[in-house]
Amino acid sequence: MPERPTRQARERRRIDPRLLLGLVLVAGSTVGVWAVVESLDDTTRVLVAPVTVTAGSRVSPSDLRVERVRLGDLVDGYLVPGDVPDDGLVVTRTVRAGELVPAASVADVAVVGTATVVVPSRGLLAREIAPGAVVDVWAARELERDVFEPPVVLVAGAEVAAVLEPDGMVAGGGPSVELLIPRAKTAALLEALASGDAIDLVPAAAATGSG
Repeated sequence: MPERPTRQARERRRIDPRLLLGLVLVAGSTVGVWAVVESLDDTTRVLVAPVTVTAGSRVSPSDLRVERVRLGDLVDGYLVPGDVPDDGLVVTRTVRAGELVPAASVADVAVVGTATVVVPSRGLLAREIAPGAVVDVWAARELERDVFEPPVVLVAGAEVAAVLEPDGMVAGGGPSVELLIPRAKTAALLEALASGDAIDLVPAAAATGSG
């Protein structure tokens, strides 16, 4: 027959109220310190582009990282977690790697008014022509073999989305440039490409300076 615990053993099994009080005080102190730290923290969680994202690209929440920064009253000008829907947003101007994503640099997928057109180059490109650069598209209509009309600006302020190097050994083949242009200009540019017009890309800054 098992022995009944003695009165002294039963007393040892009881939890010391002082221990409970100590645990409560420690927990309360921890919560209090956390609350003070939180009240002093004036940083905000915002979205940052981990790599350069060119205009026309679609970004989803997983494409951006979250960082805490001090923005103060400027916080409304930048994207914060929850601003990007699951189907993503379209970047309307290039966002550089490490840059906070401005709210004005993105648009809903359904309302973007740009189109992407690839334009083959006729030779070497100006070194300023790189992703994110703004160029003017000049075109000259061919009247007869090697005789062209004076060139005109077909599309002003197009943004370079990518520079595509030719694959393989293509005789005389230069890089192609992927451009983001207003949809209203798409038909005219495609018509010029199909007609074999001479098309050149001029950095917008250079074109402005030359005028």
